[in-house]
Order: sequence, then structure tokens, then C-alpha cells
Amino acid sequence: MGKLYTILFKVPELQRKILMTLMFLAIYRLGFYVPLPIVNQDQLKNWQEQQSQNAAGKLFGTVAMFGGTSIGMSTIFGLGIMPYISASIIFQLLGSVVPSLEAMMKEGESGRKKINEYTRYATVILCAIQSAFWVQYMMSPQMGVVLPAHQNFWDGLVCVSIMTAGTIFLMWIGEQIDEYGIGNGISLLIMAGILARMPLAMKQLWENATPRLTADAGKYPLTTIVLLIGLFVAVVVGVIAITESQRRIPTQSAKHVRGRRVFGGTRQYLPLKVNQAGVMPIIFASSLLIFPSFILNGMARATAKWQNADTWSIWSAFATFAQELSDAFQKQGYVYTLFYIVLIYFFCYFWTAITFNPKDMSENLKDYGSFIPGYRPGRRTADYLEKVMLRITYVGAAFLSLVAVIPTLVQNALNVDFTIASFLGGTGLLIVISVCLDLVQKIDSHLIMRNYGGLVSKR
Repeated sequence: MGKLYTILFKVPELQRKILMTLMFLAIYRLGFYVPLPIVNQDQLKNWQEQQSQNAAGKLFGTVAMFGGTSIGMSTIFGLGIMPYISASIIFQLLGSVVPSLEAMMKEGESGRKKINEYTRYATVILCAIQSAFWVQYMMSPQMGVVLPAHQNFWDGLVCVSIMTAGTIFLMWIGEQIDEYGIGNGISLLIMAGILARMPLAMKQLWENATPRLTADAGKYPLTTIVLLIGLFVAVVVGVIAITESQRRIPTQSAKHVRGRRVFGGTRQYLPLKVNQAGVMPIIFASSLLIFPSFILNGMARATAKWQNADTWSIWSAFATFAQELSDAFQKQGYVYTLFYIVLIYFFCYFWTAITFNPKDMSENLKDYGSFIPGYRPGRRTADYLEKVMLRITYVGAAFLSLVAVIPTLVQNALNVDFTIASFLGGTGLLIVISVCLDLVQKIDSHLIMRNYGGLVSKR
């Protein structure tokens, strides 16, 4: 540890970047302890405890994890960074559909600045809409955490403005980390929000653990603790291996004769990531699966009004079926898991099709005078790259599906709390590992550039 500390702080510029990053992350975490002025903290704490015990709490927790926020969401940083992420995803998707945005993306730095500006404007709109819905929900009898003296429009408007300004400030912090710190600012904010849950999970595990080999009054036996630790290590190693794994396509550069010297003709490789889509398919799938339970529950309540108490009717059967299906999604059982896996596969191929363009890659190889042995430059090379990407995407989607369902499987099999099981897989673990790998690589590049031994590179 002392050697690592010495290596990191040998470079003054790297030391300054690390300290700036830690300072911004500390500001980010402090904001989560500044509540909105209209909230009754005692009632909010009771509501959070109730939500953590039911299936709806999982849904709130899943959404909160993406934005680096918490289930309460009643602080100045209550919305987290999720509105900015949503706006970025929207413009990235529109960039492959709208010709003007696609042309703007190809303009280079100037086009990127314009899209970032549009993303910021969209973030403000999304913040205003989401915060308005959340403040209205806080004032409703279902939640009931707002002080009676502040149950009015103007206090609600102030809270909407505060939450919107909080997200914009977080967006600014992320940009400052990109410019003056180290690593991707937005990703580091999300990772900090996820890791902030770890002390609570460790506390629950410690309080409910027992040194006995058999379960005792809801306690976790020693065998369960050892199995959880082993699973955590295995999942982390597997995630790192798949995240870093590549399919290397061999390429050959053409030879150029100038005078008596021959240039080119070297053999290289084109790396294609097995998990090309990253964590986005899980985010999309989890976000979409939030809505069926609410929609089906609303349909069940609406059709229940048309039931006839004396005779059986089709509305009665539909209401019963909709309610059972809604409960199945809320409990995150087999039906939920099946839809979860199907959506992950769909979004893996969908996101890969957006971010990976074999035609452009084939043209770039042709422009640089390189080719894939056995395939003519142009269409045949593009078809080959697309075929390879389809195959490895299937493996990547299977890996994401396995990691996504591990927390639910562990919770049901070992009967542990979801807060503890969520650190054995799922979106949070993928995000944390991906951000940590990216951060280590950037620190490593800073050290190697100044002739120091890197953290992971062999000298």
C-alpha cells in the first residue's frame, strides 16, 4: 500500500488530479445530507423503512442506483445524475435516426459541443418534469412526508427549482472532474453513489451473521457467509474477464515500395469487445420492467369497478389475471426474470447495432491501406465483421443476463436481504468494475507517460 501511495504521488500533476477528484466527490456526497425544506424527516425515515420491506422498494432502488441517488430522493441532489444520463442516451439514439444530428456528430469537436449544449437543455427540461412529479407524490397521502404548513403550490415550486438546480450542479461537477480531475466524471458520480450503499449492506450482514453452521432465527449461518464471499470474488473475477475480453481480428497492411525501402506489410489485429454494449442493456431492460407492474395494477383496479358481484364476467377474470401478473412483476419472480433476460438480449443487439458500424470500419481499414486476410476490402469485409459481432454479442448478452439475475437467485436461494445480494451482481457491480478499470487505465497512462512503473503495465 505504501508503494502504491508513493507511485501515485510521485507525479505532481497526477496528485493534483486525484485530490481534485476526491474533493468533487466529497461535495457530491455532502449534498445528499441536505434535505428539502418542506420534508418531515421522521416521516420520511418511516416511509423509507416501509419501502425497503416490499417489492416496490426494489423498483425504487433500481432506479436510484442508475442515477447515483437514494430511495428517499428528498434532498437537494435527490434526482441524482439520471436526467443527464437520460438526455445523453436520447441524443445518442436520435443521432442514428435523425440525419441532421448524425451529420453533427461527424463534424468533430464543434459538433460534439453543439450536441452537449442540446443535452444540457434537455436535462433541464427532464429535471423540471421529474422533480415536479416527485414533489407532487411527496405531497400526496400515499407518501405523506411533507409538513402541513408547506402543502401549497409555491413551496412545491421552490423544491422543484432546488432539485433541478441540484442536478445541474452535479452535471457541472462531472464536467469539472473531466477537465481538472481524472476519470469520467459522470461515471465516478454514479460509482460513488453505488459504493455509498456498501456500509449499510456490510452492517446488515454483520448484525445478522452467526458463527453457527446452521441457520438460527433468521440469522445467516457461517456456510452462507463463506458462500457469499466466494460468490462475490467469483463474480468480480468473471466480470473483469468478460469486460476486458476481446475477439482479435487479424489484419494485414499493404506494402509500399519507396526507392529501395519497403514500408508496411505488418500484421496487426482489430479488437472487437465481447461486451460491446457495456451496461446499457441492463439499464434499458430494468427501466422498462418498472412500468408493467404499475400499468397492470392500474388496469386491474380500473376493470374491478366493472365487475358484477352476482355473476361472473370477463372483466372479473381480466382483473384477476392483471393483478396476478402485476404481483409477479413486483415480486421479481420467474415471469420478471424471463422478460428481463429477453430484454437484455434485445437491447444488447440493439445497442451494438447503434454503436458498431461494420461498413465504416471496413472503409477505415481500406483508407489506411489495411485488410483482413481472405476477405476483399469493402462489402465482404463489412459482412464478415458484422457476422463476427453477431456471434460474440450473443456471448456478451448471456454474460449480462447471468450477472443481472444473480442477485435475485442468491436472494431466493440463500434467503438474504436484497441490499446484500445486490453487491453480488447486477447493474451496480458492472458499473463499479467498469469505472474502476477505466480509472486504473488512465492513472496507468499518466505514470507510463512520465517513465514511471504503471499500476498494471509490465515494464
